[in-house]
Amino acid sequence: MNITKEYIKRLVNENFDLAVEIRRFFHKNPELSFEEFKTHDFICSKLSEWGIQYKPNVAKTGVVAKIIGNSKSDKVIALRADIDALPIHEDSGVDFSSTNNGVMHACGHDLHAASLLVVSKILNDTKEKWGGTILLIFQPGEELLPGGAKLMIDEGIFDEVKPNLIIGQHVLPEMETGKVGFCSGKYMASCDEIYLTINGKGGHGAMPHKITDTVLTASQIIVSLQQIVSRKADVRIPTVLSFGKFIANGATNVIPNKVEIEGTFRTVDEQWREEAHFLIKKIASGVAESMDANCDVNIKKGYPSLYNNPEQTLKCQQLTKDFLGESQVETMDIRMTAEDFSYFSQKYPSVFYRFGVGGENVLPNNSLHSPSFVADEEALKTAVSVMTWIALSHV
Repeated sequence: MNITKEYIKRLVNENFDLAVEIRRFFHKNPELSFEEFKTHDFICSKLSEWGIQYKPNVAKTGVVAKIIGNSKSDKVIALRADIDALPIHEDSGVDFSSTNNGVMHACGHDLHAASLLVVSKILNDTKEKWGGTILLIFQPGEELLPGGAKLMIDEGIFDEVKPNLIIGQHVLPEMETGKVGFCSGKYMASCDEIYLTINGKGGHGAMPHKITDTVLTASQIIVSLQQIVSRKADVRIPTVLSFGKFIANGATNVIPNKVEIEGTFRTVDEQWREEAHFLIKKIASGVAESMDANCDVNIKKGYPSLYNNPEQTLKCQQLTKDFLGESQVETMDIRMTAEDFSYFSQKYPSVFYRFGVGGENVLPNNSLHSPSFVADEEALKTAVSVMTWIALSHV
């Protein structure tokens, strides 16, 4: 590569207003998972305008573009951005708030998509200066199972060319604008949904000896299942089992025939994940049986854990330090949140990192998936420049 970081910084500054314009378009026009039709068409229109070849309607509303450099290098780098929004009514107060009632870009996907579009333009404008192939993945449905990443892989987006590295990035409101964070190895958790239905013979609460106490049974199941985390999980493997929904539709003196419980199981180890699923079924069914009830267990398997290739992560972290400065790059801890970029990371060397959007005008309690979520748009400079620099440093 014959491109300096000063040259990249100049191109990013020249395209900053464009990045803001694109981001605000996405923010004003958010669309739910696999319904990103307007978003899809806007992305295609920009790629067409800039003369970048692409394939539309991948996994329904996704787009995969390709830029080939000036040589026959066999290096292939893929860059990914998610494009969907959340079913949240916006209350951020920005003058470019959502015009789609009840839908909001509350997780920063508008910044991700805008950044990748501008990265695409810069890479295309400089393609005579670098070799190899860069794939640009505008992915739908990150917020909804089974996840757009899985569907895109299943549709064969890498059948013709397999990436040597896949790069993804995500906003982080707790991090100051201008900073970037990396975590090598295990980074984000798998995410499974747990549905338990306890069935028994309900009846009068004053005559417990004549009924099956489904409420007590369900309560005992929740308590017993915590042993999976406290006594069965390897203490070196982060594990979370939480229940957030408990429906016992009886009355003060009525024990219902059925109780429904819903929760989530998360971990960063795929082998332990499978073992834990077995234990959840075994313990829930066993406790129910011991109390003369039965328990139907349904585990809806979600995204796998996200693994950052250690060698590539350290390389990308050092490249970012070289570009932004040592003080602007942090080493991050494991997170128990989930992300469907993990499907890419399970198959190909991958690096998924965070960039800060917590500017001076952003409230300290600003959080993702909140109706009041606000991102500092200056962060677009960091997002565009770091992704561009990492991509060009690998081809």
